[in-house]
Amino acid sequence: MFSIFANLFGYLLELLYNLVNNYGLAIIIFTILIKLVLLPLSIKQQRTMKKSTEMQEKMKIIQFKYKNDPEKMNKEIMSLYKEEKMSPLSGCLTAIIQIILILSVFYLVRSPLTYMEKMSKEDINKYVTQLQEEGKAVSNVYPEIDLIREHEWLKQKNSEDANVDRINLQMNFLGLDLSKIPQQNMTDYTVYIIPVLYIISSFISIRITTSMQKNQQEDKLLVDGKTGKEVKEDDKNKENENSESEMDAIMETNKMMSWMMPIMSISIAIVAPLGLALYWLVNNILMIIERLLLNKIINTEK
Repeated sequence: MFSIFANLFGYLLELLYNLVNNYGLAIIIFTILIKLVLLPLSIKQQRTMKKSTEMQEKMKIIQFKYKNDPEKMNKEIMSLYKEEKMSPLSGCLTAIIQIILILSVFYLVRSPLTYMEKMSKEDINKYVTQLQEEGKAVSNVYPEIDLIREHEWLKQKNSEDANVDRINLQMNFLGLDLSKIPQQNMTDYTVYIIPVLYIISSFISIRITTSMQKNQQEDKLLVDGKTGKEVKEDDKNKENENSESEMDAIMETNKMMSWMMPIMSISIAIVAPLGLALYWLVNNILMIIERLLLNKIINTEK
């Protein structure tokens, strides 16, 4: 399935590359276009997230009221979702789309000759065999990236083969070689620039999301007419003890995510071509801008 989307994305990325003649710039424009296409979904997700926060207090009341009757509690919760015109699975679609995008772009960046240039496996394997017979190192995971690096040698070897020109992709972007893989170039400090920027942007994105959720919870308390002192007094009863435990669990989960997501991201970025890290970095920057703007617009609507 991911190869199907990678093939479709390859047409768009190839079109952009032919227009700007630079792989990095094509990836940036590609990321912006994908973000614009998904903007309506992002708006819906942001509104759903805000509405979900507003529903939490009602759900806590239902959970406390029917804590000894799970069946009744589930029915009341489902009725609440129906009343608010929301679905318990409303966030799943966005998550699925994000997974499809991440893996599809990984396929695309890993094999640009297959998905961008639409080269046949026979031609790719022929050039790979030539490199191997010459004793040149060819990665089992990223053979097409190695072909791009060895384009000049392959062109001399296949001077009468016009097909070899399709291997010549301009991978240099602002002095960075987007075909490089950090794991294979540990002594080259330039391979760490994009992954480090990506990690920083990830922390910023997580902090902004956490801050928005916290502000929404505080806004809900203000709407309910509760001050910080009154909330502390309410914590003395059992209902709010349960709420406090739930909030502690949420905060602990957010704290784990703040550490785990960048660690997972850098683990992937180290073993993948820099083109993938560039896509993630641009996507993160656009996501931060998008969340700030949409949050301001939605709050204005409220």
